[in-house]
Amino acid sequence: MTSSTDHRPRAALFDLDGTLVDTNYLHALTWWQALHQNGHEVPMARIHRAIGMGGDRILEHLLGGGRDQSQDQQLRDAHHALYAAWFDSLPVLEGAADLLRAIAARGLTIVLASSASADEVKAIRAALDVDDVIAGATSADDVDRSKPAPDLVRQALALTDAAPEEAVFVGDTVWDVEAAARAGVPCIGLLTGGISEAELTAAGPVTVYQGPPELLRALDSSPLTRMVPPAPAQG
Repeated sequence: MTSSTDHRPRAALFDLDGTLVDTNYLHALTWWQALHQNGHEVPMARIHRAIGMGGDRILEHLLGGGRDQSQDQQLRDAHHALYAAWFDSLPVLEGAADLLRAIAARGLTIVLASSASADEVKAIRAALDVDDVIAGATSADDVDRSKPAPDLVRQALALTDAAPEEAVFVGDTVWDVEAAARAGVPCIGLLTGGISEAELTAAGPVTVYQGPPELLRALDSSPLTRMVPPAPAQG
């Protein structure tokens, strides 16, 4: 294995919702609507804090293991239909496309790793309009377990030729940080998803930035251009 002091990272893995597109509150709203329509009253603040998990995890997190699980698919379908109404107007975060292009220009392989469904990822990629610098993408449809399980990060990493310690994951939620840590990949946190700096920092990223513009301005001194100690894989 090459020493971590010998070269820069080789791959940048990116979450999407709340990291590159300003959609966390859209997800919170449409999950609230789906739950409300089916007789579940869950505070929207609690839903927001669960955003970043995939549909396979969020319902258990919000409703508990004692819920009527036969309703799960109906709830997921309702959320998807409500959220899909925004597909043509997903708001890209300021500086997100420029950040991806700048990272690619520095020779890193960029792969997207999202807990969203495949068609949600497709809609976000269309909004970002930077497919020419993206090497690949994984979605919740590609793995058995979504974040905070490490499966999506590992699947994204498999689309590169980088080892875990040669990649950096960029995300906006504690679930992103936890998934990256379990995969042994250092994680940069962004505050664009609505999680407080104190809470995101406590989850254990190597560093935190306000958003894509701040990371772009600091890019050449960031963990994306200098190796950092690898996170210990947690399983």
